[in-house]
Amino acid sequence: MNKFLYYFLQFTWALPQNIIGFFITRKYKNDCENFFNSKIYYHSEDWGGISMGMFIIINKTRGEDWLASVKVHEFGHSIQSIILGPLYLFVIGLPSLIWCNAKRFVKLRKEKGVSYYSFYTEKWANYLGSKITKLPVNN
Repeated sequence: MNKFLYYFLQFTWALPQNIIGFFITRKYKNDCENFFNSKIYYHSEDWGGISMGMFIIINKTRGEDWLASVKVHEFGHSIQSIILGPLYLFVIGLPSLIWCNAKRFVKLRKEKGVSYYSFYTEKWANYLGSKITKLPVNN
């Protein structure tokens, strides 16, 4: 995607999540890189990752294969942000947060072997991330 268009859309149509992302990433500002015009920040805490517009935060302690795949996946969320604009927080962000953390869904995934990436928010992020970056998502 064209760099100018990416930033223009992130800071106009998708502004709400980018404001949130900017403030969340201040904690991780010393460990970051560019990835297809987005900014990836790394953490080593006890959680995986989150995307808020062009601001992505992922766990750097989970291995190279996981990192490579999650970069593409989280970038897919960044593209969802552009597509949905201010609706992203309600259509993707909140459902994804619930799917990831609610005890009921954690139990479902563990006991029934349901893939985390089978939920619409995650499946769509994988598709968009792979489609645009031309990189695989291995999950």
